[in-house]
Amino acid sequence: MGVFARFSTLPSGELSGFTPPMKNLHLTPLAASLPSTVPFVGPETQERARARPFAARLGANENTFGPSPAAIAAMQDAASQVWMYGDPESYDLKQALAQHHEIPMENIVIGEGIDGLLGYLVRLFIGPGDKVVTSAGAYPTFNYHVTGYGGELHMVPYKDDHEDPEALIAMAAKVGARLVYLANPDNPMGTSHDAVTIQRMIDAVPAGCLLVLDEAYLEFAPETCAPKLDPLDDKVIRMRTFSKAYGMAGARVGYAIGASEVITAFNKVRNHFGMCRISQAGALAALRDQKWLSKTVADVALARLRIEEIAREHNLTPLKSATNFVAIDCGQGVDFAKRVVDELGKRDVFIRMPFAAPQNRCIRISAGQIFELDLFAAALSQALAAARQQ
Repeated sequence: MGVFARFSTLPSGELSGFTPPMKNLHLTPLAASLPSTVPFVGPETQERARARPFAARLGANENTFGPSPAAIAAMQDAASQVWMYGDPESYDLKQALAQHHEIPMENIVIGEGIDGLLGYLVRLFIGPGDKVVTSAGAYPTFNYHVTGYGGELHMVPYKDDHEDPEALIAMAAKVGARLVYLANPDNPMGTSHDAVTIQRMIDAVPAGCLLVLDEAYLEFAPETCAPKLDPLDDKVIRMRTFSKAYGMAGARVGYAIGASEVITAFNKVRNHFGMCRISQAGALAALRDQKWLSKTVADVALARLRIEEIAREHNLTPLKSATNFVAIDCGQGVDFAKRVVDELGKRDVFIRMPFAAPQNRCIRISAGQIFELDLFAAALSQALAAARQQ
């Protein structure tokens, strides 16, 4: 058995089974202090642990309706050229995005999904001890990057299952934050704020601070959610992705829109050959197929209605969502919600739940196709009954 074959992965994301010799291992004090975990445990990890696949994959906010057929064809065509590195400037895609949003190319940076761009952004702005503000229970990957660079997180609670822009700004001013993070629409609750509220938040960002506005789910939201893009505003950077509405989560294509000085700074730290040529081709074709995007958004809206219906049939409360998932209030606290998640998993339906109270009274269901939601509906009755008996 080779040395790497002795590694195994626990559901928590921690590695076990092998302890390397320490005499030549010289981690930085910061790295040595961090736990060996991942923000999310992938469904594949869980499938390996349970020794069988899930029948319905409804836990990762993936778009199960898939990408545009034109994007698939473009990626297939690009596969024969994969011996070449991708264009380090992502020029064609950047040009198309600039035309799509009617902003200059210099205000766009493309990277390996929003997650990758968040990592670069934190590296640019955060060093040991620098203050960062976010919501308790908001997207954990952002926090993962902040702690990885030694930043100091300050949390504010949600308000009525929404992130609280006023409280976030107040905390940023109080602690002298370098970054403040908000997702609109929100993950994990699916709730959203209107454009007026978000613009008011942008205008109130304290001097020396940057608002990280994560708009991963924006295409699913009402048009009234997003303030007008202002590429000259250096108080905000807006994150977008091809992972959600465009159905290309596995391709890892995200982009950020911001002031040119901020965008240019990414060249100091980004992986210039981090973008795959196949992914670049697929994203460009997907962007050009707005008809498919409109169809997907409509399909997701119908799926949300179906999830809401299933929830009410079981006397559960769905939250109003502006994303491709629905949070469902199980009404009995975190322990009960966790049992429901586990029981659905036993019945081959993969879902997730929020991490922090009081949001963790809920479960979260991705807006899947009809057959996936039928499997969820059939399993939910049994899962609830089993959870109530424990």
